[in-house]
Amino acid sequence: MSTLRVTAEILTVHPHPNADALELAQVGLYRAVVAKGAYRTGDAAVYIPEQSVLPAALIDELGLTGRLAGGNHDRVKAVRLRGELSQGIVCRPKAVADVDLVRAAADGTDFAELLGVTKWVPPVPPAMSGEVESAPTLLPWVDIENLQRHPGIFSPGEPVVVTEKLHGTACLLTYSVQDDRVYVSSKGFGAKSLALTEDPRNLYWRAVRGHGVAETAAELAARLGATRVGVFGEVYGEGVQDLSYGADGRRDTLGYAVFDVSAEIDGQVRWLDAAELLEGRLPLVPRLWAGPYDSDRVLELAGGRETVSGRELHIREGVVVRPVTERHSPVTGGRAIAKAVSPAYLTRKGGTEYE
Repeated sequence: MSTLRVTAEILTVHPHPNADALELAQVGLYRAVVAKGAYRTGDAAVYIPEQSVLPAALIDELGLTGRLAGGNHDRVKAVRLRGELSQGIVCRPKAVADVDLVRAAADGTDFAELLGVTKWVPPVPPAMSGEVESAPTLLPWVDIENLQRHPGIFSPGEPVVVTEKLHGTACLLTYSVQDDRVYVSSKGFGAKSLALTEDPRNLYWRAVRGHGVAETAAELAARLGATRVGVFGEVYGEGVQDLSYGADGRRDTLGYAVFDVSAEIDGQVRWLDAAELLEGRLPLVPRLWAGPYDSDRVLELAGGRETVSGRELHIREGVVVRPVTERHSPVTGGRAIAKAVSPAYLTRKGGTEYE
């Protein structure tokens, strides 16, 4: 899940092809439906992204009472309005009436606290929870920013790899050479340096034991001369999320696929190529394409049908893009890695969004 920032943005306004009273305000590669005439190209406004939770007063001010997602009708979610995908909210709340939004856009000012906007945290089903213990040596996963919000993460023509993004739940495993221990966690617990104690009923431990992930991580540590190895995989199947890929999370056919690997070598944590290290050893997320970066090509790949099952059983969630050569991104301040999510996935009915 990407980080939450509510920022001022310089807009590009486009006509709405299906509605005379509406227009499309573009932020990055996102477009949000707005009232016609409310903004002009070059104007600055506040952008509240998807997965934001709004306070009641702001919802009322923006005229969105009863129109947002979630049980409390307070969560921003992608919707189609007169046939056009609208992602996020473009607005000028009263709280920023005296703010120079053009300058705020240049400075990257975050208005989340001022507006009382918080990040939505997905619920955790019992099978994904359990007893936890402190795990300060656990290698954490990182938030992946959305390519459409930050289109400058990659340069045109830069060699990249595009893998399929699976709709499951992230499983973090760290093998520590120092104490010869395996730590298993979820993304949420891992962010707090907590690991799940082993339990044969726990979804993550079932995946780890069922696929021999711990043994593979120990072998990889020895091969790399690493003091710690992190293996990051997606657990999926029926009963995990609404997209199952033909697997069943309640049985031995529980799905698991590795999407990333990190290792601490000579005191430095490095991100490594999972396919290069683990091909033939562990299941991997499908690699869809490798070549010179082109945003249109990536957004095209984000749609379509899933390839995990080999049977195109349902829609694809999206894709993850990373450079062939791991590097830092000045745009995000962290890894150069991004996701692009399918519009069909964002607007599907009856979808689940657990941790």
